[in-house]
Amino acid sequence: MSSFWQRTLSGAVYVALVVSSILVHPIFFGVLFMCVSMLAVREQHVLLHTSCFVRVGSMLAGGLLFAIIWLMFNADCLHIGQMMWIQVAYVILLMVLILSELWLKEKNPIQEWGSILVSQVMIAVPFALMNVVLDKSKFILLALFITIWVNDTGAYCIGCLTAKRKNGNHKMFPRVSPAKSWEGLFGGFAFALLAGYIYYRAGWFADWSHPLMDALIFALMIAVAGTLGDLMESLMKRTLGVKDSGRFMPGHGGVLDRFDSLLLATPVVVLLIILL
Repeated sequence: MSSFWQRTLSGAVYVALVVSSILVHPIFFGVLFMCVSMLAVREQHVLLHTSCFVRVGSMLAGGLLFAIIWLMFNADCLHIGQMMWIQVAYVILLMVLILSELWLKEKNPIQEWGSILVSQVMIAVPFALMNVVLDKSKFILLALFITIWVNDTGAYCIGCLTAKRKNGNHKMFPRVSPAKSWEGLFGGFAFALLAGYIYYRAGWFADWSHPLMDALIFALMIAVAGTLGDLMESLMKRTLGVKDSGRFMPGHGGVLDRFDSLLLATPVVVLLIILL
């Protein structure tokens, strides 16, 4: 199979799984994205060459954090005491991971600690926060993903078109991501705003204070945060000297390569839900 068709097929499966998990049932969404969260945490630790114990422990902690937030919105049968014990288990696991450096005798324990905190704060937390968005509305969560995809597509198309000019286009951060240009950035923003208008017309923001304005702000903020999340992951890969974060998706790289935009976009959407 050629790389083009391999990339197309894996991309189609990726989109189908994401959309169906959001629309079909919260359990499907919870199982899928708890696994995705754990795989993303694992990729980050593999890239940073942390110990196997820390890697596995961080994966379990990331999955446990996702489960805690999911259960808060989907498990009415659990009472406060049971939820408290699950939260205590998460805290104890983090403490064990941090204190484990006392006997693991790694060369750079500070790097290990930093990897643990980064994997939880910058990866596990954003994935867990998707449960907050889903509880608000499955269409808002779907709009989060669609906006990221539309923004990426628009940036790529406009960037390629402007690159054909005599003087080419203006690069944003060539040291971090040589392909990204300012023309592509604003092209992606335009596509995202168009998507926001479509959300408004579809009634996805009907229960918000100012549906049209809120839909446009929502789309634009996701485009901005998603682009920054992408650049953030590109900087990490550039620093570590790798092209992809992993090989999980044929033709697309690793889990972090596909979900890097969510790392900043999801917290921004939660903040917008609170404010708007």
